[in-house]
Amino acid sequence: MKTVIEPFRIKTVEPINFTSRQARIEKIEQAGYNPFLLKAEDVIIDLLTDSGTSAMSTEAWSAMMRGDESYAGARSWYRFESTVKRIFGFKHVIPTHQGRAAERILFSVTLKPGMIVPNNTHFDTTRANIEYLGAKAVDAVCKEGLDPSDESDFKGNMDVEALKQLISTHGTEIIPMVMLTVTNNSGGGQPVSMANIREVSQIARENNIPFYLDACRFAENAYFIKKREPGFADKKVEDIAREMFSYADGCTMSAKKDAFANIGGFLCTNDDALAIQERNLLILTEGYSTYGGLAGRDLEAVAIGLDEVLDENYLLYRIRSTAYVGRKLTDIGVPMVRPPGGHAIYLNAREFVPHLPPLEYPGWALSVALYIEGGIRTVEIGTVMFGYDPETNTERPAKWDLVRLAIPRRVYTQSHMDYVIDIIKDVWEHRTSIRGMKIIEAPRFLRHFTAKFEPLSEK
Repeated sequence: MKTVIEPFRIKTVEPINFTSRQARIEKIEQAGYNPFLLKAEDVIIDLLTDSGTSAMSTEAWSAMMRGDESYAGARSWYRFESTVKRIFGFKHVIPTHQGRAAERILFSVTLKPGMIVPNNTHFDTTRANIEYLGAKAVDAVCKEGLDPSDESDFKGNMDVEALKQLISTHGTEIIPMVMLTVTNNSGGGQPVSMANIREVSQIARENNIPFYLDACRFAENAYFIKKREPGFADKKVEDIAREMFSYADGCTMSAKKDAFANIGGFLCTNDDALAIQERNLLILTEGYSTYGGLAGRDLEAVAIGLDEVLDENYLLYRIRSTAYVGRKLTDIGVPMVRPPGGHAIYLNAREFVPHLPPLEYPGWALSVALYIEGGIRTVEIGTVMFGYDPETNTERPAKWDLVRLAIPRRVYTQSHMDYVIDIIKDVWEHRTSIRGMKIIEAPRFLRHFTAKFEPLSEK
């Protein structure tokens, strides 16, 4: 089989600051053992997130130069709106500065305290925006998605029987919408099948409940459908994406993921009355309805990125390069979520460091160890992120403890990834020396962003 090469050439480079192990020990201690609080210049390979960290193309940079910065009705807005409508197909497009702003606006005009929002798996800001308004975020991922070692093709699917039971138990009055996250980020970056999207849509419509997609990685999800789901092999990824959206009533989107942009997002809906409310709130908190907190040049970059991400040569490279890392780690014996998702590798921290119980935050401890060993910045998706209940002020283990290595788009080469593999191997071989962590300072919501930690004493 031919080697899959990067479908681009490097034109501009950014130097990496190589630090010593001792320096990294000092830096992470100064940051309260929180990788979010590190200075970026002290990180060698930054896999904290794929959000806003992509490399933009020459076309996108060129388009930014024509950005129309008019306050209202800018040419850049109309190019942006036209592109979103062509690909996503929704009636109303509401620009925001990023995905969490779209979530906040959507939930602010639709949720009331005590309501329930089901999803395959809510991500951190989605859950926090729901809980901040006094509603409840309920996860209903399929049973295959609960087993990190299960090799099923579509582990991001929603458990439709659980959804039906939720509706039957609570009634439709307190369920203002059903959501699906594509791909399922907190569930290991796993894709959702078209069949599951159709079935969830049908259940929602039978019960007169709006159905929304969290579409951050829509192109990667569409590519998985093309490669794994019968009946789609000969279809264009753009057509698959358009069919995905045809089953929904709206979507939220962070353009910082599958649109290659460094900033930006949008909210879509087919509901005329809801769009009026959302635009009113947008103007109050984000900006006028034709820029939504973005510069014209950002609107231009998103419009270009939405088309570029649908290029199948790019998607082949993207998915295969992530799979390469997963295959190498599996060969070593490193426990991880399998099969690899599109945008990230998820290490199974509970199996990686089984001597650490969940309330000693094994994912966080592993993330710190990866930074100290090789300057790799990652993020925990586990008990720190999801284990605290702000309503009861209690903590319980999350359903799993993972460490996500989110790979920025078009940023790192295979040699960078080989370095990451080498460091993980070194940490794996010395895993019994990793100590648990305890929280010494944390906010009520989204504590993982700013919490401070210290290592537990050796037992």
